[in-house]
Amino acid sequence: MKNPVGWFEIYVEEMPRAKAFYEAMLGTSFSRLESPGIDMWAFEMDQSTYGASGALIHMPGFPSGGNSVLVYFHSEDCAVEADKAVKAGGTLQKAKMPIGPYGFIALVIDTEGNMVGLHSMQ
Repeated sequence: MKNPVGWFEIYVEEMPRAKAFYEAMLGTSFSRLESPGIDMWAFEMDQSTYGASGALIHMPGFPSGGNSVLVYFHSEDCAVEADKAVKAGGTLQKAKMPIGPYGFIALVIDTEGNMVGLHSMQ
C-alpha cells in the first residue's frame, strides 16, 4: 500500500485554544463536522491534491497528549512554522534539523500536550 494515511485526528482538551494554536501556526482554518457527542473541527480539505486531511477532536474519555503517533505538517520552511508555534503558545521540542535528502524537520508540542512534526524541503 502506497501513501496509506487517509485521515488523522489530534485529540484536544480545550477546542478554542487548540484551534487558535493551529490557525496561528499553519495559517489554516477549520470547518465543523457534525458528530453526536464529539466536538470535531476539520482542517481545510482539498481532495484534488496530495495528502490527507484530519481534524481536532474533543471526546470525553480520550485525553490529549501521550500518544505514540506523530503527524507531520508540510511547510515551505519548517523553522518559520516552528517559530509561529512558539508564539502561539506551543513549545519547541526539536529545532529545524536536516534529514538528509528528505529535507528538514522540526518538532513542536501544541497547547494540548500533543507533539506534532513540521517538514520542509528547504
